[in-house]
Amino acid sequence: MEKYALGLDFGTLSVRALLVEIFTGREVAVSAFDYPHSVMDKALPNGKELPDDWALQHPEDYLEGLVYVIRDILKTSGVCADKIVGIGVDFTACTMLATNSAGVPLCLLSEYQAEPHAYAKLWKHHAAQKEATLINAVAEKRSEAFLARYGGKVSSEWLIPKIWQVLNEAPEIYEAAKYFIEAGDWLVWQLTGRQTRNACAAGYKGMWHKQSGYPSKEFFRELDPRLENIVSEKLNCPVYPLGSKAGEVTQKICELTGLLPHTAVAVANVDAHVTVPACKITAPGQMLAIIGTSTCHMMADVKEHNVRGISGVVEDGILPGYFGYEAGQACVGDHFAWFVNNCCPGEYSLLAKERGISLHQLLSEKAALLYPGENGLVALDWYNGNRSVLVDAELSGMLLGMTLATKPEELYRALLEATAYGTRKILDTFRDSGIPVNELTASGGIPQKNAFAMQVYADVLKIPIRIGGSAQAAALGSAIFGAVAAGKEGGGHAGIFEAAQAMGKLDAKVYLPDEKRSLVYDALYAEYERLHDYFGRGENDVMKRLKAIRRTAR
Repeated sequence: MEKYALGLDFGTLSVRALLVEIFTGREVAVSAFDYPHSVMDKALPNGKELPDDWALQHPEDYLEGLVYVIRDILKTSGVCADKIVGIGVDFTACTMLATNSAGVPLCLLSEYQAEPHAYAKLWKHHAAQKEATLINAVAEKRSEAFLARYGGKVSSEWLIPKIWQVLNEAPEIYEAAKYFIEAGDWLVWQLTGRQTRNACAAGYKGMWHKQSGYPSKEFFRELDPRLENIVSEKLNCPVYPLGSKAGEVTQKICELTGLLPHTAVAVANVDAHVTVPACKITAPGQMLAIIGTSTCHMMADVKEHNVRGISGVVEDGILPGYFGYEAGQACVGDHFAWFVNNCCPGEYSLLAKERGISLHQLLSEKAALLYPGENGLVALDWYNGNRSVLVDAELSGMLLGMTLATKPEELYRALLEATAYGTRKILDTFRDSGIPVNELTASGGIPQKNAFAMQVYADVLKIPIRIGGSAQAAALGSAIFGAVAAGKEGGGHAGIFEAAQAMGKLDAKVYLPDEKRSLVYDALYAEYERLHDYFGRGENDVMKRLKAIRRTAR
């Protein structure tokens, strides 16, 4: 009898659902739902303006999307609900929200609907940089052991800086909140009626450690006396290992979606990390890069190393039995979209429309006709700050080498190359810390749609690049964990490695580096590194000074 698992992938702009046959990996049906409120970075629904560097979301969108995609999957697939044995959920992280004791987000309560801090703070909410900077300074002064596990810096994107920002700017919201919780864990709570916290988000985004837990009360007290009991008062929930069963769907969810009781629900996961088994990565030496709006880089190793500027190392944080490492770039697809939306001449738009292709495709075709270095440009990929290895949201982008003869496709190619250089910087940092990176697997929309981009990456990185085989890799990964949550006895799989082999997918295409082009890129990368260190390591803080001037200009 066929059995299925359902993966729910909550991204930056939409939720996607994928129904997968457990023992063959056959993808049966897919559904998507765009969030009605999208990303609120300018104003709340009532029109209240938001400051710079804010990025909020409305949790009603998550629930509406969850119900829609599950009902749609059941309708379009023709699969009976009694054949779905497990559900997995992943989410962009850190996306966190404040709830009351019943799990109701504070923004849904009438008295807090006009308060920005009552809404979900998306991963790219960077307005807690001040708090992150202070956390890093205090942790360094105290020689806190946890700091080295995060490459020497805690990011403004993470849980504790965001909570502290709430306390500093809206103490009434902090007091009203019974819990501050990752959106993925909150959704699992809505599905099962049981609050759980997943080890992946807690470890990478919440400063939690499998052996020692959260940082000490003394550390939090030194940050701010009001934070001394933050763990017991606001984070008071056990942390569960990946692949474990959070519970089963509630009767309410069954009525809303058409699912049946006793359907297993896995503890939540982070969207990038859940993609690792979806791409059949189950051993050290293999890096996964999920290239989309931003890029996350994941890999596993048998030892715990301190790697400068990474986003964290977490025991069992990606695969059981290994130390999982994460790094990332905050601006990749966003990088290219910015250029297309703001810097492309009308004649290019008309040409793309005449040919029935996107501007991205047109620019990629034109850029592919250029040889490396022919555009005479180099760029820094910091248009949304630097996540790794500098961990500094105050940095900004740069293009160098333009003349009056510079063409749009030359600029587009320079921006694309900059993202490849940023990935190479991350790979070099891992290798310098004793972690081998022998092969890279790329997943996400860009790797599957843009062969030119992947060849540039292969030439810059000088290693083979494989491509994930599913267009919905994160949702596939969540389905894998859903199958594991069901367990062998529930019609699923006994463990992650077994499930990854049965359900994971890789494309047959492999991009191999071209030695001649790689030599040119070595020279260009050397220039990128000089700019990277000059603007990013304190020699010239002009980017930060410009941001400071901008904030006081109004």
